[in-house]
Amino acid sequence: MVMEVEIKVNGEDWALSVAPADVLLDVLREQVGTKSPKIGCERGDCGSCTILMDGRTVRSCLVLAVEAERHEITTVEGISFEGLSPLQDVFLSSNAFQCGFCAPGIVLSATELLEQNPDPSRHDVQEALAGNLCRCTGYEPIIEAVLEAAKGGSA
Repeated sequence: MVMEVEIKVNGEDWALSVAPADVLLDVLREQVGTKSPKIGCERGDCGSCTILMDGRTVRSCLVLAVEAERHEITTVEGISFEGLSPLQDVFLSSNAFQCGFCAPGIVLSATELLEQNPDPSRHDVQEALAGNLCRCTGYEPIIEAVLEAAKGGSA
């Protein structure tokens, strides 16, 4: 059985045909063509599939596509349409990431944090990023980049 769902992805309206069991992560990657949400653990543990749904972080591997009906989805591609966001710029200029696989999920988690709390403490940043795994950096450069971005303004 195929269902039609309407979602907004990065400001663009989409009418998609999905099966009831289709996961939003797969639909975003395969039908919408958005590649920043990564396929990782597929259990919601690693955070590589993190997106913003109506401004809140969710693990897209745990959301059925039909549950996204009439919701606004933002991936890292949709954070800024005029170059990099200030947060992305700090991540890039500080070399906060090594391989970059975790970067989209971490950027979105940090974006949500800075929108809710423009002056976070180190602990706030650690809490906000707790659901995102990075196997390369040991997190310190990532945390420092978020704190630096907060000094220069919100994401």
